[in-house]
Amino acid sequence: MARIVVLGAGFAGLWAAIGAARKRDEIGAGGSIEIRLVDRNPYHNIRVRNYEVDLSEVAIPLPQLLDPIGVSHGIGEVEAIDPARHAISLVTSGGEETLTYDRLVLALGSEVMRPDIPGLAEHAFDVDTYVAALRLEDHLASLGRSAPSPGRSTVVVVGAGFTGIEVAAEMPDRLTRAGITGSRRIVLVDHNPAVGASIGARARPVIEAALSSLEVETRPGVRVVSVEAAGVHLSSGEIIATQTVIWCAGMRASPLAASFPDARDRLGRLLVDPFMRVADVGGVFAAGDVASSVVDGLHPTVMSCQFARPMGRFAGHNVVADLAGLPMLPLRIDWYVTVLDLGGWGALYTEGWDREVRATGAAAKATKQTINRKRIYPPLTGSKDDLFAAAAPTVQAPPPTYGAR
Repeated sequence: MARIVVLGAGFAGLWAAIGAARKRDEIGAGGSIEIRLVDRNPYHNIRVRNYEVDLSEVAIPLPQLLDPIGVSHGIGEVEAIDPARHAISLVTSGGEETLTYDRLVLALGSEVMRPDIPGLAEHAFDVDTYVAALRLEDHLASLGRSAPSPGRSTVVVVGAGFTGIEVAAEMPDRLTRAGITGSRRIVLVDHNPAVGASIGARARPVIEAALSSLEVETRPGVRVVSVEAAGVHLSSGEIIATQTVIWCAGMRASPLAASFPDARDRLGRLLVDPFMRVADVGGVFAAGDVASSVVDGLHPTVMSCQFARPMGRFAGHNVVADLAGLPMLPLRIDWYVTVLDLGGWGALYTEGWDREVRATGAAAKATKQTINRKRIYPPLTGSKDDLFAAAAPTVQAPPPTYGAR
């Protein structure tokens, strides 16, 4: 029996596995193709919601999603990939294992970059994973139960890109939920000269207005020098007393992308063709944050679930088609939007690669909630038909806009 292995259960990996099962079912190859997914966790994390106040619905057990469609799954840490031997080295609860494959879908995603800053590893938090988000939630709850102390009510968020801005904007509600009320400070730090520098000049006035309304202080143009249990030192010479530093400064592809000799971009992502194939490596596909594909003839994908989900669906379809000697489908996406959550103020919706502002405030927030709570979720009915319908190799229309200007 031929084996397809999918590494990673994030947005790309989950949909690659479901998409592969769909295509296997379509061609009647259930008895000749095994599909196995491996992840370090037994759940699918709705990762883009890790910054939110309520984390109760951001981890979905894999058996609920994969058992109905006949995809086997296991928990393991990928240590190495040998493309020449078609072998994967894993560490599981039973020890070291080797898993071989006929076709591989690499979907191990990305991770937050952690530079060698004194005290960062020991004292900073992040929302990169569900486990990390829970750790931050427990920390804030612990502060809420403790007596007032220096830095207890101050949060410093480092990195003013999409994730950092969303973390900072949500923090007033998170502190309230934790029982930290009264005088509070939220400080957003970034080395760029302007907050939201990566989001574009058209969006920045909206972001600045929202952060000002939420009383989020900003420190553009400075870097973190060191982090301590009781505070953070900035390159400007300022020392901010805080017990909560949240690191959101940049992402990079899984280091395991380096297992392949092919070209990689500045984020460490493997370059893939429109079929999600890794060039010059037989039998290997890649999707999501670990891969970069030019999807409209000009622009490469960005690290977001907006691209990871369709990349996964097409990778899953194509890996089975390739194994069966059938035609594959190229992925093309001719639209791009961003919807930035700005907490209690609302949200910001932009269209196009030049990020033209289309909606703000409550109208954009309605779109964000549709995305975060419905659009990016797999069907939870346990129905094979529902899962296969959602995994069709098609590209969704842009999300709805409410009151777009």
